[in-house]
Amino acid sequence: MRRALPAVAVAALLALTACAGSTPSDAAAPSSRDGELTGPLTVFAAASLTDVFTELGDQLQADNPGLQITFNFAGSSALATQITQGAPADVFASANQSQMTVVTDAGANAEDPTVFAENVLEIAVPPGNPGGITGLADFGDPDRTLAVCAPDVPCGAAAEQVFAAAGIIARPDTLEQDVRAALTKVELGEVDAALVYASDVQAAGDGVKGIPFPQAEEAVNEYPICTLRGAADPRAAQAFLDLVTSDAGQRALVAAGFRSPSS
Repeated sequence: MRRALPAVAVAALLALTACAGSTPSDAAAPSSRDGELTGPLTVFAAASLTDVFTELGDQLQADNPGLQITFNFAGSSALATQITQGAPADVFASANQSQMTVVTDAGANAEDPTVFAENVLEIAVPPGNPGGITGLADFGDPDRTLAVCAPDVPCGAAAEQVFAAAGIIARPDTLEQDVRAALTKVELGEVDAALVYASDVQAAGDGVKGIPFPQAEEAVNEYPICTLRGAADPRAAQAFLDLVTSDAGQRALVAAGFRSPSS
């Protein structure tokens, strides 16, 4: 069940953003009535944020019934490529700094990104652990069926770091394009184990079992977020960003298994 955010916190947040920026005159763009946000808002976000961002979006829409939020959840590298190639988006939240840098280097960001969460990898296995997975060393066993993320996406880059830290030559059977795809392989029983984020293990509930490992601390992913240049309504984009970084947003992220930013 999704945890509702306090309406008072969101109302206060929107009051603070109500005077920021101006609404475009284009009839197809979002507008506001008496401080209420209306119109479309498109958020591109890392796949690991699917559940918590959907929850936060639902709350923002509940407080602004005229606002229609569309999410595009995928691997951060794919999202960064789409943004730099001109895909219409108002907000980008990446699962690591390097993919955000792709966007900022292209000048697509409206303001400097803000780190709003951290995450670490965890081993996910099917219920009952039929493959007998005990730790990270099992990812070097060719007799195990294993899934990791592709190296160009944040969860894959983090996997390479932890394997290097542990001195393991990994032998995955499949390289997935986002962390939720790797998680799904475990939930369906198609692999003995996958490397996913701790937040994904929590989101899966009884569908998987999580096995923490010490080398995960060698690859702590920082999650940055920014509004994008050319957003249909900068007010709406900023309101979503402010909700994510607010106390209410931070509580939702921690409850979903993410860590608060270390700085």
